[in-house]
Amino acid sequence: MKWIYDVFGVKKPIVAMCHLRALPGDPYFDYEGGMKKVVELARQDLNALQCGGVDAVMFSNEFSLPYLTKVNPETPIAMARVIGEILNEIKIPFGVNVLWDPIASIDLAAATGASFIREIMSGVYASDFGLWNTNTGETVRHKAHLGLKNLKLFFNIVPEAAKYISNRDVVDIAKSTVFNNKPDALCVSGLTAGTQTDIQILYKVKEAVPETVVFTNTGCNVGNIETQLQIADGAIVGTTFKQDGKFENLVDESRVREFMNKVKSIR
Repeated sequence: MKWIYDVFGVKKPIVAMCHLRALPGDPYFDYEGGMKKVVELARQDLNALQCGGVDAVMFSNEFSLPYLTKVNPETPIAMARVIGEILNEIKIPFGVNVLWDPIASIDLAAATGASFIREIMSGVYASDFGLWNTNTGETVRHKAHLGLKNLKLFFNIVPEAAKYISNRDVVDIAKSTVFNNKPDALCVSGLTAGTQTDIQILYKVKEAVPETVVFTNTGCNVGNIETQLQIADGAIVGTTFKQDGKFENLVDESRVREFMNKVKSIR
């Protein structure tokens, strides 16, 4: 678990999501506002998250709905532009997540200097996006090919809006994922962004692989974060930081500060 402190500088880190607005090629891209608006809104959210006291930030193309499992080149290119324009303003560790494409996520990390990525990197699923397959060996070899030995890989083993195509217990999934793939961290999610991670599933996963870092991945809020962090080694937080706690809104610094004050009181 030492690497958590090495990367984040704290125990039980809170990784905040910086959700980028729809990008060129996405169905809901704002052509009138263009990339300039995407950059400015990302900068606004980043500043609110940092001023609110989060430990790290992860940039994702969260508004690229409906997602692709293999993205087109314009997506990570646009994300690299956004991060590049605000890079000098990032004061905390950061990661990237190109939904739902681990190879593109690694490419983006290489281009921006990100410390970690989060993605679906193992398993085969029936999902809202169709049949969802992965290739862990290819993904890990791509990281090695680019010389990113320090890049941390966060494996989401309970994907949002998807289910393992075979009837496998989450404990078995956790154990085999750790044995076969040696992930730096496992992430456990609820059904969709903003939906609370099932505390019983989180407990089962951590109990099954106690030597592996486990993050709670969705649905954390001021009311449940203490319980979640009693089990998890950290949390990835997005929707609860938004104005009125709504996914589509921008970040509300006061909500971030309230949440982080709670976290610091229990850490």
